[in-house]
Amino acid sequence: MPGRARLRAQPAICHMKKSYKTGISFGLVSGVLTTLGLLIGLGVSTQSKAAVIGGILTIAIADALSDSFGVHLSQESSGDNTQKQVWEATLATFFSKFIFALTFLIPVALLNIKFALIVSVIWGLFLISLLSILISDKEDGKKESRISVLAEHLSLFLVVVVLSYLVGFLIEKYI
Repeated sequence: MPGRARLRAQPAICHMKKSYKTGISFGLVSGVLTTLGLLIGLGVSTQSKAAVIGGILTIAIADALSDSFGVHLSQESSGDNTQKQVWEATLATFFSKFIFALTFLIPVALLNIKFALIVSVIWGLFLISLLSILISDKEDGKKESRISVLAEHLSLFLVVVVLSYLVGFLIEKYI
């Protein structure tokens, strides 16, 4: 219709309760980066599927519980949230971290360890990029904003990947 501003469809994350957005965003990023860091470090240093699978399962359970407890305390201490919102963020963090961490089991179980590392980095890059785009869409919709958010998040992703690789390489070489 002429004269009317065209409405842009908003991603589902924009319409989600803040407590769920907090938990899912934190859980996804932490699940991807922590699991990927461990997977790369252990994969490069040991080349052992068993060690990498054990590490992923440990991250999926222990670190998901730890992170969700941290989010719980953070949400409580802010004083801005109801008890229901605190628990929504806590559970969203746990389940998103748990699920996203477990997705990295698939390439490790199905592929040789070197190829599984490559596939895992690509998978992690996709997930972080998708979340970054969804976050930038809710901000102001400007292309520059999307590019800057994506560049910032992918730079941090790259730091985790490179440092994890270097630590794994140094362990494998010197220990």
